Amino acid sequence: MGDIQQILQTSWPILLMVVIFYFLLWRPQKKQQKERANLLGSLKKGQKIVTIGGIYGEIIELDDEKVKVQVAEKVELTFARTAIANVLSKKNKDEK
Repeated sequence: MGDIQQILQTSWPILLMVVIFYFLLWRPQKKQQKERANLLGSLKKGQKIVTIGGIYGEIIELDDEKVKVQVAEKVELTFARTAIANVLSKKNKDEK
């Protein structure tokens, strides 16, 4: 009985640290991953975006893996869908 009690007394700080790590690290990271997946899944033609490289443009074409972005008149660049960092406008071109 004394051995079990001693093991519990010495292991509770480790268990407490695991619980703290869960709430401070893993849980927020999962939430960010979910938000990012929603952002990339909801991309639409006509939205203004910023890439992870800092290039601003408007989506003119997209498929499951790639996004074609117009950055200036007659200048179109193709990016991986995962290269989109942020959506500046939620409006679709058809909704104007």
